[in-house]
Amino acid sequence: MELLHVKIPSWADLQWWLPELVLCLTFLFALIGDLLARGRRPVVPFAIAVLGLAVAGVLAVVDTGAAAPAGGRAIMGDLVVVDGLAAFFRLLFLFAGLATALFAWTSEEIMGRRREHKGEFYALTVLMTLAMMVMAEARDVLMLYLSMEGVGLASYVMAGYMRTSLRSTEASLKYVVFGAVSSAIMLYGLSLLYGMTGSLRFDGIRQALLAGGADPFGLLVAVVLILAGMSYKIAAVPFHFWCPDVYEGAPTPVAALFSVGPKAAGFALMIRFFYSTLAVGANPAASVALIDAINWPLLVAVISAVTMTFGNLVALRQDNVKRMLAYSSIAHVGYLLMGFVLLSDDGLAAILFYLLVYTLMNLGAFFFVVAVNNHLKSEELADYGGLFYRMHWTVGVMMVIFLGSLTGLPPFAGFVGKLYLFMAVMDRQWFWLVILAALNSVVSLYYYFRVAKVMILSRPAAGADASPLRLHWLQYVVLACLAVPTLALGLFFGSFKDLADASIRAMAGG
Repeated sequence: MELLHVKIPSWADLQWWLPELVLCLTFLFALIGDLLARGRRPVVPFAIAVLGLAVAGVLAVVDTGAAAPAGGRAIMGDLVVVDGLAAFFRLLFLFAGLATALFAWTSEEIMGRRREHKGEFYALTVLMTLAMMVMAEARDVLMLYLSMEGVGLASYVMAGYMRTSLRSTEASLKYVVFGAVSSAIMLYGLSLLYGMTGSLRFDGIRQALLAGGADPFGLLVAVVLILAGMSYKIAAVPFHFWCPDVYEGAPTPVAALFSVGPKAAGFALMIRFFYSTLAVGANPAASVALIDAINWPLLVAVISAVTMTFGNLVALRQDNVKRMLAYSSIAHVGYLLMGFVLLSDDGLAAILFYLLVYTLMNLGAFFFVVAVNNHLKSEELADYGGLFYRMHWTVGVMMVIFLGSLTGLPPFAGFVGKLYLFMAVMDRQWFWLVILAALNSVVSLYYYFRVAKVMILSRPAAGADASPLRLHWLQYVVLACLAVPTLALGLFFGSFKDLADASIRAMAGG
C-alpha cells in the first residue's frame, strides 16, 4: 500500500507555493492584528487582508509566467500539483477574494455600527480563498477532502456572521447540516474507490482502474457517491436545497463570494479528479472504455438538464432579488455541467472561460444588491422602483451590463461563454442538450430584465423614500472593475480563451 511509502515535503517546495504561503501568513497576521487592536479598529485586519491578497495575486501572476515541467510540478509530498489549471484558478480565487474584501468594507451588513467582530470577517475571507486554491491543486484523495472541509468550515462561520440575525443563524445551521451529510456521502464513495484501487493519488487510482481490477458496478456506485458530494458544493440539482436559503440569510457580500468561489472550486476539483482518473492517458481507447463503463455522458447530461431547467423556472417566481440570483446561480451550474459531459479538452476549456465570465458578472450583480441594500435595507424587487434615477446613471448601466451578460446576450461576455459551451457540446452531437440550454437562456431573459424594467420603468411606491442614493467611492471602483471586463471580454475574448485552452493542455500533459 502506498501509505507505507509517504513522501516527505521539502522546503524547496515552497518556491512553487508562494501565493498560498502568503495567504497563510496573512490569515495569521490578520487575526493577530485584530487581537492587538482589540476589535476596535477593523481597518487593521482589513488592510492586512487586502495587502496579503494583492501580494499573493502578484506572485500568482509571476508564477504563471515561470517555467514549469509539462503536466505541472507535484509538491508538498505529492499531495498538490502546481500546473496550468492551478494557476488559472489561483488568479480567479484571489480576484474574487480581493473584490469581496474591498466591497465588504462598504457593506452595512458587515461593517454596521452594531456589528461585532468586524475584523474576523477579513481573516475568514483570506482563509476561504486559501482553501479554494488548495482545492484546485489537490491530486490526492486526502488533500481533496481536507481542502473541501476547509472551504466548508469557513463558509459555515461566514454564513452566520450576523449572529444577532435569526435569518443568518438559520442559514448557517442549514449549511452545516447539508454540508455534513454531503461530506459523509462523498467520503463513503472515496473509501470505496480506495478499497478497489489501493491508492489515494489520482494517478494511482487511474492506473488501477485501467488495469481492470475494479468491479464495474462498484465503480459506478463509488463515482455516483463522489459526484453527489461534489454536486453539493456546486449546488447542482438535487443537491441544491441549501443554496437559496443560505444565500438569502447570509450577508450579501458573503452570498456573492459563495456564488462564485466554492462553485468554481468545486468545478476545479471535479475537473482535476474525474479528468485525471477517467479521461486522460497514454491509451485513449482504454480511457473511452472506462468512461463508457459507467455511462458518464448520460449521467452528467441529465444532471445538467435538470439543474438548468429547475433553476430558471423557479427563479421566475422570485420577488426577492438575492433569492432570484441564488436560483439563477443554480441554472448557471447546469450550463457549466454541459462542458463536463464528455470530459473533452474543448469542453473543459469552455468551462474555465465561462467560470471567468461568471465570476465577473455574478459578483457585479450581487455587489449592486449590497450597495442598494445599504440604503433601502431591502432586497425585495418592489422596492427597486425608479432606482435607476436615484443613483448615478453609470451604476444603473453597469447593472444592466451584468444582467445582459448573465442572460447571454451579445455583445457581453456571457454570450461568448455560452457560445463556447454550446459549440463544445454540439461537436459531440448532444443537440438536444444545446436546444434545451438555449430555451433556458430565453426563459432567463424574463427574470433578469424584470429587474431592469422595475429599476427604469416603475415608480417608487406611494409614500416610499425617493431621495438620491449616494454610493461609496470604493463601490464605484469595484463595480467598474467588474463591468468593464464583462463588456470587454464579449468583444476581445481571444487571449483569455487561449489561457483556458493552455491551462487544460498543461494539465493533460501530465
